[in-house]
Amino acid sequence: MHIDWRGVFPALTTKFTGDDALDLDAMGRHLQFQLDAGVHGIILLGSLGENATLSQEEKRRVIEFFVNEIDGRVPVLACIAESSNREALALAAAGEQLGVDGFMVLPPMRYPSDRRETLAYFRAVEAATDRPLMLYNNPVAYGTDLLPDDFAELASHDGFVAIKESAADPRRIPVIRRLCGDRYALFCGVDDLALECFAVGAVGWVAGLVVAFPSETVRLHDLMTRGKWDEARALYDWFLPLLQLDIGPKFVQQIKLVEELVGVGSARVRAPRLPLQGAERAYVEQVVEQALASRPTW
Repeated sequence: MHIDWRGVFPALTTKFTGDDALDLDAMGRHLQFQLDAGVHGIILLGSLGENATLSQEEKRRVIEFFVNEIDGRVPVLACIAESSNREALALAAAGEQLGVDGFMVLPPMRYPSDRRETLAYFRAVEAATDRPLMLYNNPVAYGTDLLPDDFAELASHDGFVAIKESAADPRRIPVIRRLCGDRYALFCGVDDLALECFAVGAVGWVAGLVVAFPSETVRLHDLMTRGKWDEARALYDWFLPLLQLDIGPKFVQQIKLVEELVGVGSARVRAPRLPLQGAERAYVEQVVEQALASRPTW
């Protein structure tokens, strides 16, 4: 299907059963919760989806399940976050065969590729699929930084159509726009910088806390895109302690715990991650309790 590269695209969590298998039933219920809130697209198998802990067969099962469940209602993007070109190209081929609408592509995992290697990797993925690609830059988490000049270098390849910018520096967005114009749809990739990113030209949001608070996320997006900045700031001020759970090495555990606390998921994660306990768990519980006590209505 045609992808309108704007709006809220949740990076969904991967749900597991008590014996560490994929919980497709739980994922189906959670998907409907997101669609009912009016999200604009769905992203599977990202960092929040615990990509690195899933086998290739599990990734294919997740893609097939969501493509069938969504049935064209919104675009479905699968994340390619592999350790080698061979694995990346295999997943691109499988996703295309299973009917995914596009891909979000990270630099190679585990090996910190240099600029020449990184750009060659992206070009290889782009050449291997007819599906449109969102480039994902997250140097804070993964150590490889795609600079605005790199996006300009890749602009000659038609398959690259969007950028998820997670460098934790909203100044990157106007620099990319100066170099590339409107060549790319620019997405905020860090929850607690959403207001800042939209203020300087982002048109989409790959969101994390949306998995527990989709209505508030869609509402904030709508206010920002309509220029209702006073209302947007008020909602953002309420939302910010939750959105800040989207950063740090345990953001997966934090967000999954939020899902459990609000009754839309489970805190189960796949090892080597372990569920939060002690002070770490208590902090998330406090943030959620305070947010629910003052939850806005409209």
